[in-house]
Amino acid sequence: MAEIIQKDGTWTFDGDTLRIVPGGDRSVGLLRRTLGEVAVPLRALAGISFEAGKKAGRLRLRLRDGADPLLAITGGKLEDGADPYRLTVANDRAGGAEYFVDEVRGALLLEQVESGPVTGYLLPGPALPLTVGAGDGTVTFDGERIRLEWNWKTEESKASGGDRTLALADVDAVEWLPAIGLENGYLRFRTGGTPAPAPKHDPHAVELWGFRKDPLMALVAAAVVARLPHPNAPRTAPALTPPPAATPGPAPATAPATVPATDAVDHDVLLRRLRELGELHQAGILTAEEFATAKQAVLRQL
Repeated sequence: MAEIIQKDGTWTFDGDTLRIVPGGDRSVGLLRRTLGEVAVPLRALAGISFEAGKKAGRLRLRLRDGADPLLAITGGKLEDGADPYRLTVANDRAGGAEYFVDEVRGALLLEQVESGPVTGYLLPGPALPLTVGAGDGTVTFDGERIRLEWNWKTEESKASGGDRTLALADVDAVEWLPAIGLENGYLRFRTGGTPAPAPKHDPHAVELWGFRKDPLMALVAAAVVARLPHPNAPRTAPALTPPPAATPGPAPATAPATVPATDAVDHDVLLRRLRELGELHQAGILTAEEFATAKQAVLRQL
């Protein structure tokens, strides 16, 4: 086992999982402290590196595209103090950091882990239920419903409609953007594909102004995204519409019918769906009962 302990966190690797525990240093952002321990399975890793510096070095993890819902929603916009996949390393521990990198890289080679994108989340996202208050509202998510409540800073045109509750099944997409400079950020839940007004007027959005608790809205976004269809998942082939009934008459003398090529395509799609369900179950997104039910539904189509 390899381990490195620093002021802003501890990384431990046992050959199968890399565990990240945030430290108590003031450089550790509120998002990392609230997120808590992160367990990254080896198959979710695309790489690891150590960058030496004058005062301190830095360990960086690179995850496979689509493996983590938090990275999927933040898109590289997290500040260093909020990013759980970076660790500041004192210069006197540089040798330990390089050994840690060698151990992880060796495991990736030994297990022949691919570095390309995945079609299902390999990390479960933040724990639920989750409630965050920031900007002009408070958002609560329990895994099935999203509750948006407004405060005294909410624009009248949005607050006048009252608090909102959205079912997860009605959410098409989630958007998160941090406040940068004079530009406000927001967390928005899109439904129905209709054009959305500015966040300050949108009843399905929380406007963010760059205050201390703003980054926590990224955790809500990640928790919701983890339960939406994965963006890299293969699309299920549409069901074929049966042809209209033929008019009775003598059968034409033709060659025997061949099996349509689409049958083979559908079969491959169903097999990929089974693999995707297995990944979701292993990541903890699907319970054993949900996995068994979904698996049987797919098997019945084979």
